[in-house]
Amino acid sequence: MRRCDVLVVGAGLAGLWTARRLASAGLGVVLVDGRARVDQQIRTTGIFVRRTLEDFALPEAWFGPPVRHVMLYSPGRRRQLLESPHPEFRVGRMGPLYRALLAEARDAGVEWRPRTRCTGIGEGDDPAVKLTGRGAGVLRPRFIVGADGARSRVAGWLGLDQNREWITGVEEVYRGVPLDGPPVFHCLLSTELAPGYLAWMVHDGEEVHLGVGGYPGRFEPARALARLKADPPVPVDWGRATLVERRGGLIPVGGVLPRIGNRRGVLVGDAAGAVSPLTAGGLDPCLRLSDFAARVTADYLESGDPAVVAAFDGGPLRRRFAARLALRRLLAGLEHPLLLEAATLMLRLPPFNRVAEKVFFGRGSFPDVPGWIPGRRVRQTAVA
Repeated sequence: MRRCDVLVVGAGLAGLWTARRLASAGLGVVLVDGRARVDQQIRTTGIFVRRTLEDFALPEAWFGPPVRHVMLYSPGRRRQLLESPHPEFRVGRMGPLYRALLAEARDAGVEWRPRTRCTGIGEGDDPAVKLTGRGAGVLRPRFIVGADGARSRVAGWLGLDQNREWITGVEEVYRGVPLDGPPVFHCLLSTELAPGYLAWMVHDGEEVHLGVGGYPGRFEPARALARLKADPPVPVDWGRATLVERRGGLIPVGGVLPRIGNRRGVLVGDAAGAVSPLTAGGLDPCLRLSDFAARVTADYLESGDPAVVAAFDGGPLRRRFAARLALRRLLAGLEHPLLLEAATLMLRLPPFNRVAEKVFFGRGSFPDVPGWIPGRRVRQTAVA
């Protein structure tokens, strides 16, 4: 039976980021994922907000041109242009970005085990973890990080909270589509195409991301996406378009879960519900909570003080999202097109237009939390 300091389950953005941080602090980290490569079966849309790009050192090469304009559409296709003086969004090229983050993690000392699944975690403070697949075996980590998505199994094994509310989304990425005018983030509110959420098209001059999201059981995502492509918000020349990727998956929208950590491990990313309840934006919350989790993990393994892990509490974070959770409930309840049409008409009037600008351009995607301390090192007390 092998030992390590930290086992990270899941190699999406949250898992990659947390594993790299911990390994850079000198801890022995094993990262497992059921996929053969990190650039397979990517689920996120990859839309990064300005706050994230300003606060985190991400590889510049793997981002498209900046987007300053948002066009918001009512169900009847009435348009409302929102324009920011700042570059508010950039679309990440998620495959290359994940590969770059994995390379950095491995350079920092992370042991990468692809095609490996975690199938069970034992009881107690020193649990044995069963792994199957290419990296099969039994591992005994001192601490576990669950980064295994919206339906986290690690959460259940650790006795932590699990997501109960989500939307489902599907997106296609195209290249070779001509751009007429500046890059625009098109957002369509529609009870048919995207019940309880929105449909979108982002064209940054290099790629087009076309997607829909909504509550499962209230629409058929693949059919809705086909309808959106056939009738996009603005004329699109698909003649030379090349389909690059198709993505899909569940997005938790119930807010940060109350119990996301204990003496055995912590949850990050979608597993922790670290997604804006209103916009379903998860990349900024993912990175901030992952930084916090890495700090807590390193401090706990160095000090052994349970109070360190107790600070990784989703309750206070959840309370910070009370207004957005209330708006999520309101949006979910607008099932009739006329009600949604009326709501979007209100957003065109002062002072409600300020609300729309705050939703898209505000900096409240996730509360500030204690982040990583650059250059920190902790004592490695266990080796693989």
